[in-house]
Amino acid sequence: MGAYARTGLAGIVSCGVLLTAVLIGRPDGDHGSSAGAERPQPGPYVALGDSYTSGPKIPRQSGTPAGCDRSDHNYPAVVAHQLGVKAADFRDVSCSGATITDLTAPQKTSNGTNAAQLSALSTRTRLVTLGIGGNDIGFGSTVTKCVTMGAVYRATGGGRLFSDTAPCKKQYVAGDTDEVAQKIQATGRQLSAALAEIERRAPKARVYVVGYPAILPAEAKGCGRELPLAPGDATYLHDKEKQLNTMLRGQAEAAGATYVDTYSPSVGHDACSAEKTRWIEPLQPSSPAAAVHPNAHGEKGMADAVLRAIGT
Repeated sequence: MGAYARTGLAGIVSCGVLLTAVLIGRPDGDHGSSAGAERPQPGPYVALGDSYTSGPKIPRQSGTPAGCDRSDHNYPAVVAHQLGVKAADFRDVSCSGATITDLTAPQKTSNGTNAAQLSALSTRTRLVTLGIGGNDIGFGSTVTKCVTMGAVYRATGGGRLFSDTAPCKKQYVAGDTDEVAQKIQATGRQLSAALAEIERRAPKARVYVVGYPAILPAEAKGCGRELPLAPGDATYLHDKEKQLNTMLRGQAEAAGATYVDTYSPSVGHDACSAEKTRWIEPLQPSSPAAAVHPNAHGEKGMADAVLRAIGT
């Protein structure tokens, strides 16, 4: 999602959002997936998305502009390799910090400008991955604020001095109004238009929309100094990610696409899990990856989910 290179912790959940769409060749007029369908052509393949797609700091960084932070071990690269897509038929234009707007307009980065991502699509395109949405809802800045407030919560006794276990949530929720939930709804409308534009530019493609992996556990257990959060805030952020994924699923199905669940296989591999098993790195990464972003294991896990959906 976030442009971590430009915004520090404000981009820790760029995730982006954490959406991935895979477009694979389909017959004209066939906009959905069906059991027993003939295996689609593996390419040409175009990878679109934000930093959860590009894989910042995961070796080896490649591609231009350098400010997009693409790894040759991100999940699009793994998918392309496993499907046998020829190098000439694989284009990864994902970029850290990307929003849905950056799909149709150039994106300036700290080191170069990325062309409008949808410009890489054509009527020849058969496979596309899109991971987007987290930056549109400001999830990175929300996590940053909650981590900061969580550090204060822990420093002042971890609930022994103050009874409020969700101080950050109060910054976003007032009565029945939830600011993050409203942003998710608005992003859904933008995503609907983006999926329609992908369909227009790549009419022979089948679409797989892939959600975000588990960033946090359902409860704050195990989230210590590496990711300090008040218990209620950890639950709130977890719930908002699930709400984001639910929106992605709904928009995928409305567009005649297939939703790919990367959340379920990643449960227990979140940023608060053990170093050897985690897919998402905490604030101080122990593996080469950006803070609160997938490491190489996470990218591989996401790739596996996409490949299962494709039927390989």
